[in-house]
Amino acid sequence: MKPDDMQLQLIDDVDRRLIQATQGGLPLVPRPYHRLAEQMDLSAVEVMTRLQRMLTSGIIRRIGVVPNHYALGYRVNGMTVWDVPDAQIDELGQQVGALEFVSHCYRRRRYPPKWPYNLFAMVHGQTTAQVEAQIQIIAQVLGHYNCGHQVLYSTRILKKTGLRI
Repeated sequence: MKPDDMQLQLIDDVDRRLIQATQGGLPLVPRPYHRLAEQMDLSAVEVMTRLQRMLTSGIIRRIGVVPNHYALGYRVNGMTVWDVPDAQIDELGQQVGALEFVSHCYRRRRYPPKWPYNLFAMVHGQTTAQVEAQIQIIAQVLGHYNCGHQVLYSTRILKKTGLRI
């Protein structure tokens, strides 16, 4: 049996309904899991237990906040791409990802010679100067491991959604 088949067996009809009910976001109320429980005729404990089980097993990857940066006043968005030694990327990525202004940070494959970058970090600011200052902080964190970087600024807002079932 393939690993994907094993995961599919872990999802029952209630799990599937719970995924469908949450894939567009949690209810914006003080107790979102209780609201889901009411809507699905379940207990809040069962909702939370099922979500935790699906997180632990890898059926769902995360439950997190996805802020609308534009609505919060952050109009300048830059995907910074860095060329760092592969041997240090895990440690460096954790340090960069821990910076409060980095919304996400991850490793990507290089495509030399045109694309030597393997560490990506998204930053947001209210002004270009603010984003440039954040980029300088990342450069300081990377220190002598920084073998080059670029910044790819957003030019328009794209619709962002995850996989829907």
